[in-house]
Amino acid sequence: MNILFFLKPKSDVAFIYDDETLRQVLEKMEFHRYSSIPVISRKSGKYVGSITEGDLLWYIKNKFELSVHDAEAISIQSVTRKRDNLPVSVNSNMEDLIEKVTNQNFVPVIDDNKCFIGIITRKDVIQYLCKQANEEKREIM
Repeated sequence: MNILFFLKPKSDVAFIYDDETLRQVLEKMEFHRYSSIPVISRKSGKYVGSITEGDLLWYIKNKFELSVHDAEAISIQSVTRKRDNLPVSVNSNMEDLIEKVTNQNFVPVIDDNKCFIGIITRKDVIQYLCKQANEEKREIM
């Protein structure tokens, strides 16, 4: 099966650019109710990594007395990321996808130029696999 079957295209995915501010990121994550969000280079469109709520909280904790106004001046590039969601290539196989989606809530998908084109969520893969298992179960009965 082609992994593109599961792809949520970039146009349907909330993401942030690497030159956005801490405040912009907090507001976008709050609005979309995301606990992790892809970071994309505004210049190249390439996948840079992912920012999690934990990354933001630890950064804010270590920046004593940070106000919302102060957050407007802080580039998201200055926030240390603990772990990025590893991407898969658009040409990857299902085994590569399943290996990554097992450990990540979403898997970024990149093209041959390493440009971000969308995500595949763990939920979509699990729902597909459950549907397949149920269909096989019905065939046996």
